[in-house]
Amino acid sequence: MLYYEVDFTLKNHLGFHQDLLIDALAQAGFDTFEETESGFKAFASEQSFSEDKLNVVVAGFRESFQINFSTTTVEQQNWNEVWESNFSPITISDKCYVRATFHPGKPEFPFEIIIDPKMAFGTGHHQTTAMMMELMLEEEFAGKKVLDMGCGTGILAILAGKLGAIEITAIDYDPLCFASTQENSALNIVQNITAICGSTEVIPAKEFNIILANINRNILLQQIAQYSTKIKNGGVLLLSGFYDTDLEVVTIEAEKCGLEFNSNKKTDNWVAAKFIKRI
Repeated sequence: MLYYEVDFTLKNHLGFHQDLLIDALAQAGFDTFEETESGFKAFASEQSFSEDKLNVVVAGFRESFQINFSTTTVEQQNWNEVWESNFSPITISDKCYVRATFHPGKPEFPFEIIIDPKMAFGTGHHQTTAMMMELMLEEEFAGKKVLDMGCGTGILAILAGKLGAIEITAIDYDPLCFASTQENSALNIVQNITAICGSTEVIPAKEFNIILANINRNILLQQIAQYSTKIKNGGVLLLSGFYDTDLEVVTIEAEKCGLEFNSNKKTDNWVAAKFIKRI
């Protein structure tokens, strides 16, 4: 089977722009992505590829940053080998070991998470995911009810379960992420995660002790008010997916919604922040 390979070169973009572009391409029929020094490559089968859809997706981002791309055809590959070659185990705060199924386990770590990323985002390698996990390892999750918005692979929801959360709701509007969260939850034998496909409209009508949201600045600003209504007084909101230059505007919006800034972490200009719901 032939595949179409589209090689993207991106300039003058923010980190989350690439994630949004990849997500849009996934919805347009592309099923595999490979990062490069200048951007990424996207692959779609001959049956799924549509030049018109590709052009529509790219046109929607051209006002935000510069995109150049070239298209070629390639023979079908073993796509697992593509991402396996770029996937290495990581450790978080010397407490959590994140690996794929083909890596050997390390039982000396208090927590181990096995992730099969496939097409979903969130392997712990990105700075924002790693910082969210660091913040989580500093929190008390035992007996808590947790909501993970934009759950991706489910890695944060799985960590919440391993940290003792009694009930976890994981939400993502991408069907691939929804399926990935279900599969990875089973892989890690975390049975108290309820995965839901959708956005804020599918958040259950109940309150949570902790809400996790690693998305991007614009979506966070749109949704913080809704998060606040779902957090119990004294509860915690952990956010990431934005730059340090955006922390002030995110904090201002959070304060408007009754959420007090507590602390933050910073890695390579990316930020993860903790807020507490005022009592």
